[in-house]
Amino acid sequence: MNRAGAVTGYPRAVDTPLRLEVIVGSIRPQRFAPVVADWFVRTARARPEFETGVIDLLHTPLPPDLSETAETERFRQRLAAADAFVAVTSEYNHGYPASLKTALDSAKHEWRAKPIGFVSYGGLSGGLRAVEQLRQVVAEVHLVSVRETVSFHRARTQFDADGSTGNGAAIDAADRMLSQLAWMGSALAAARASDPYPG
Repeated sequence: MNRAGAVTGYPRAVDTPLRLEVIVGSIRPQRFAPVVADWFVRTARARPEFETGVIDLLHTPLPPDLSETAETERFRQRLAAADAFVAVTSEYNHGYPASLKTALDSAKHEWRAKPIGFVSYGGLSGGLRAVEQLRQVVAEVHLVSVRETVSFHRARTQFDADGSTGNGAAIDAADRMLSQLAWMGSALAAARASDPYPG
């Protein structure tokens, strides 16, 4: 389905690319997040279905008390203009970063009826326990999580000095996830345009 709502096969002709925002969750010192996020953003920008931006929470200081600030308003405006999201998340003590929870809680209507995918990284679990928690949280704000997840186990061993990876499973998962986001993003954008979401 394209942005006008016409049903087509995949690959499809792109009239207007979907706006995809990649949210980088970790803000810790010496974080590994930029390596993983940069690889994924390059992958997404190679796809004609998307116009891809990056919201790095390290450079988006949202107040943890959820007070109203100019930064919060700018963040919400970015979300409102987006058609789809990907959260790049680490796993800390079986959970996801507090900065990512603050980001999810800092908006409401701007998330609704839009798809989200996850790129996770960590040790043996590859961040998958964080993703399972996030799926519950995003459902509460009316985001629609796609099935495919990109996961890097022992992430620091998965990338070379140029930030590239030879992890075939992750490369394949990224392709599948982006295809799911394109399909879901187009379908939901058409639905929102024709009938406001009853959230």
